[in-house]
Amino acid sequence: MVLEADARPVLSIEALRRQFTNGEAKLLGEMMTQYAGLRPDDDVLEPYWKLAEELDVPVMLHTGTSFPGTAYAGYPNFRLSLGNPMLLEEVLIRHPRLRVWLAHGGLPWKQETFALMSQYPQVYMDVSTICWIGGASGRPEFHAFLKEAINRGLGKRIMFGSDQMAWPDAIGLGIEGVDSAEFLSPEQKRDIFYGNAVRFLRLKEPLN
Repeated sequence: MVLEADARPVLSIEALRRQFTNGEAKLLGEMMTQYAGLRPDDDVLEPYWKLAEELDVPVMLHTGTSFPGTAYAGYPNFRLSLGNPMLLEEVLIRHPRLRVWLAHGGLPWKQETFALMSQYPQVYMDVSTICWIGGASGRPEFHAFLKEAINRGLGKRIMFGSDQMAWPDAIGLGIEGVDSAEFLSPEQKRDIFYGNAVRFLRLKEPLN
C-alpha cells in the first residue's frame, strides 16, 4: 500500500525507486487506492504507475469489495464503486508495458474483469479471498467464476492467492477451493498454483 487511507503517500517516489533499484523491493502492492477514495487513474497515482512501468515492476491492485461497513470502520474514504477493474483502463492505455494483477478477481465485477483481461494481455488476476470466503456453500459460485474464466481463454493468467493476514486456515481452504474444481485439468491447476505466477513475476524457478 503506497497511500494512507487519507491519500497521503506512505513512501515517496524517490524512496520507492531506491528500494527497487537496490533490490530491497521487487513489486508494488497491494495498491489499495479504493480505500483512499481514489480511482486508479487519479493524477496523484500517476508517478507510481510511471515508475513501475519504467523499472518493469509488477503491481498488485486491490479490486472488488471489502468487509461490510468498510467506510465506517477506519476507512472513511472507501467507496465500493472504486473497486471496478474497468477504472484501470486509462492507466493501461498510458502505460502499455505495465504489468498489473487484479486482486480478488475484481468481484463482483466479473464481466468487467474478463473484458479488461481479454483486451489487455498484461493484466492478470488472483483468486485471493474469493477462493474460500464463502465456505463450502460458496464454492459452486467460485467454481462457476473460475470455469467461465477458463472458457474465455484466461487460464494462463489466473494466480492463486489466499489474502491470509490473520487466519492461517484460509490458505488450506483456498487451496481446497481451487483443487476441488473437477473441471480443471492437472496442468490448469499447476498453472494457477504456480506456473502463471512464475511467468507474470518473471521468476527464475523452472516450470517443471
